[in-house]
Amino acid sequence: STVNSNKQFTMTSRQSLLLLASALTIVPQTSVSAFSAARITNIASSRVASSVTTRNISALNMFGKKQYAAPCVMGEESIMDKKAHGSSETPVQKDLRWNCDNDTADRICNFNRHYAEHAGYWTSTSFVDDARAEYAEKGEITFYDSNTGKPLYVAPKGRDLESFLKESGSHGWPSFRDEETVWENVRCLSDGETVSVDGTHLGHNLPDGGGNRYCINLVSVAGQKKE
Repeated sequence: STVNSNKQFTMTSRQSLLLLASALTIVPQTSVSAFSAARITNIASSRVASSVTTRNISALNMFGKKQYAAPCVMGEESIMDKKAHGSSETPVQKDLRWNCDNDTADRICNFNRHYAEHAGYWTSTSFVDDARAEYAEKGEITFYDSNTGKPLYVAPKGRDLESFLKESGSHGWPSFRDEETVWENVRCLSDGETVSVDGTHLGHNLPDGGGNRYCINLVSVAGQKKE
C-alpha cells in the first residue's frame, strides 16, 4: 500500500512539473507595462513588481533560455550589471531629441528593467513632425542611444515612413524590425529585454507574424549623435 502510494505521488509530481513547463511556454515572456509620470517617479521603489517578474523569468530559464531567430544578436545578462549610474556608466544626455523628458529618460534607461514610458508617449513629443522632415531630407531616421549617442536603429528600411508610424501607432511604442537594428550596438536578452551593449534599457522584443519586433521607448533612443 505504501509503495503504491509513493508511486502515485511520484507520478503526480512529474505530471505537475510537465504542466508547469507547458504553462510557462505559453505565457508571454515579457509584459511591457505602461506607467504614468507619477509612477515613473517611484520606479526605484517598485520592488514588489520587479521581484515577481524576476521569479517568473528564473522559472522560465530552468527549462531553457529563449533564443530569437537571426539576425537578432543575443546578449548576456551581465550587460545590465550595476555600473556607475544604474545599469550604465553615465546619465542620459541633457539635450535629448524630440523634446523627450530627461528625468523620465534617465529612470527608464538606467534604473529599470521591466517598465516603459506610457503608451503613445512618442506622439506627445515633436518626433512625428521632426521624423517626417528628416525622412524627406535623408530617406531614413537614425536613432541614437540616449546615454552614449551610439546609433541603435535606422528606420524605415524595407518600408516607408508612414508604414513605420502606422505599426508604431498600433502598438503604442516605436516598433523596429531586424533590418532596422544596428546589431553592433544592440543585444536581446533571453527574456526578450532589448538593451544597448552599454547597458541602456531600450524595450522588449515582442515577435509577431512578421518576425522579431522591437517595441522600444522613444526616450531610450533620443540621443544626440556621438561625435
